[in-house]
Amino acid sequence: MPGSVVLLVTSPRLPAGVLTAQAWDVVRAHPVLTAADSEQADALRAAGASVTVVEPAVTVLLDALAAHGTVVWLAAPDGDEQLARELGLRLAREPGLATLELLYGSWDPPGARVLDAVTVMDRLMHPETGDAWKRAQTHASLAPFLLEESYELYDAIRDNDLDAVREELGDVLLQVVLHARLAEDTPDIASRFTLDDVAGDLVAKLIRRNPHVFAGAEVGGIDDIIANWEQIKQAEKSRASAVDGVALSQPALALTAKLLHRVARAGLTVDFTPADPLGAALFALVVQAHEQGKDAEAALRTAALSYMDAVRRAE
Repeated sequence: MPGSVVLLVTSPRLPAGVLTAQAWDVVRAHPVLTAADSEQADALRAAGASVTVVEPAVTVLLDALAAHGTVVWLAAPDGDEQLARELGLRLAREPGLATLELLYGSWDPPGARVLDAVTVMDRLMHPETGDAWKRAQTHASLAPFLLEESYELYDAIRDNDLDAVREELGDVLLQVVLHARLAEDTPDIASRFTLDDVAGDLVAKLIRRNPHVFAGAEVGGIDDIIANWEQIKQAEKSRASAVDGVALSQPALALTAKLLHRVARAGLTVDFTPADPLGAALFALVVQAHEQGKDAEAALRTAALSYMDAVRRAE
């Protein structure tokens, strides 16, 4: 019977030593070879496995195979693809020499690549070898970029360009990661927070505001879900006014529509006419759109884009 070379691939995004039961059985039963010491190799040794650092070469593996019958190759984070390819070609030419098995000791969990973004940002923010521009930023200086990236994402969604949506979501994520990294380094210790804190707050909020999913609350449909969300949000924020918490930096049409929505939801009747004639006319149009269930911001945006097309035709 030919021996076996087990190519053990593990996720570099999980703590060292987090392996499947099958992987642990294999590394404890057979000698483990690897190209360099690593946290994973140290974790295997600490658990009683025999781990030896050797030259990453097919001949070295075959020599170990002849001595032990079965050997495990602990792959580097990139999977040691070149070595695996060379070994596979050699065994294809000499099929009776050995078998090559691929064993996944661990997999990347969903969202694991966000850890890569954090690692790259740590490198970029290094005080000596990082990027000077990023280290010089503040939350205030980055704010315009967040708006710009959000608008570019909006454009991609409007155009139904999913490739662009994917790219622009990454640019928005960059803003989130960078803001969190700046907060981690702020001189005000009491105000520091990390990306983990941001994610933890989000998880807690999602669980708290969706009791129909996490706490067995009964709902009759989407309207009940929205009502529950708003009631929970109101209790959390303890706002004195129906218009507290409205984002004031949004475009004026969207801001007006949001205020009208809040007032209507609160069941209020407000007698109001803007003093400026132009403001009064624009406000009246947004009120009319709101009463008709239309989006004034989207309507004006559509008209503006049509005007752009007309300008290009005229040119």
